[in-house]
Amino acid sequence: MSNTPLDKNYWDSRYKKGEDQWDIGYVSTPLKEYIDQLEDKNISILIPGCGNAHEAAYLLQSGFTNITLIDISYVAAEAVKEKFSASAGKLKVIHGDFFTLQDKFQLILEQTFFCALDPSLRENYAEKMYDLLRQGGKLVGLLFNRTFDEGPPFSGNKEEYMNLFAPLFDVLVMEESYNSIPRRQDTELFIILRKGQ
Repeated sequence: MSNTPLDKNYWDSRYKKGEDQWDIGYVSTPLKEYIDQLEDKNISILIPGCGNAHEAAYLLQSGFTNITLIDISYVAAEAVKEKFSASAGKLKVIHGDFFTLQDKFQLILEQTFFCALDPSLRENYAEKMYDLLRQGGKLVGLLFNRTFDEGPPFSGNKEEYMNLFAPLFDVLVMEESYNSIPRRQDTELFIILRKGQ
């Protein structure tokens, strides 16, 4: 997959050059508000394509104790390992390919990972998310609901997402995000997808 979006060299190059304009510099408001209402601080949480891992920083600050991060970029994974070195007992960082991960989680947070993958991998993404979740586990996050000229980020819309996820998950929420950051207002869908019992 030379020089394609999932290729580790492509992403290493982007991080080395500081080409991470998708990174807003903090946890997004919709995810922050979702995290704020979670009561069990010991649930197993995965953040795929973690990048600079602002969500993980907020989870740690909020008292969560069982967080796993994965990124295909060595540059990103190493930076995050260093950033969270004091939290090693509560947070694990994996440098690797999400599609080879073998584990089970109660919650997976989606923040600009799906849109970074080549659209040909979307079915694989949905199936892998299903496999990684425990029964009753949830995939929660934001998906772009707009068109891009070229990616990444890649385009998507609600109809496409429903066709992709509804056969596998209980779609609890898939609605326009009312609390997106200003520059993403009216372009994001907030999702809560549950792996059926």
